[in-house]
Amino acid sequence: MSVSNRSARSDTVLDKEVAAVIRQSRDSNAALMRGDVATYRALVPYTDDFTLMSPFGGAPTHGVDIDDKKWEAMSRFFRNGTFDMEVVQSYGSPDMIVLATIERACVEVGGLPLQNWHLRVTLVYRREAGEWRLVHRHADPLVEDISREKSAALARGERQ
Repeated sequence: MSVSNRSARSDTVLDKEVAAVIRQSRDSNAALMRGDVATYRALVPYTDDFTLMSPFGGAPTHGVDIDDKKWEAMSRFFRNGTFDMEVVQSYGSPDMIVLATIERACVEVGGLPLQNWHLRVTLVYRREAGEWRLVHRHADPLVEDISREKSAALARGERQ
């Protein structure tokens, strides 16, 4: 995470900011898995140009498309979950933080029974008006290896 022209003091400040964003991400997603959208929203402000690439596939969602009705639906979509997050790698600069993580939840999702939902996730935060805002989230359920054939079938859009 170090850049050669930064001082040790600024590296320390940035390291603390990255650690704070990691905690914020962990705490907010734990709240979301419990269905606590209000806490999630309080902890993770989005940028105006936020994009979401959902683990369920499909077209990316943009922050401007997520209205109060969709937030309310989201509070019912995730229920009774527990959450942990492994940080695989973090990158920080004065205006951007990127986290590559593995999220491990045990949660009821979309009416399905309580089960493990493990995701590979990339989170991109940008500093705006002095606070870190989420600009991009990309998640996929490919924590476990799959065959080249299955990967190719998914890429072709084939359904099981």
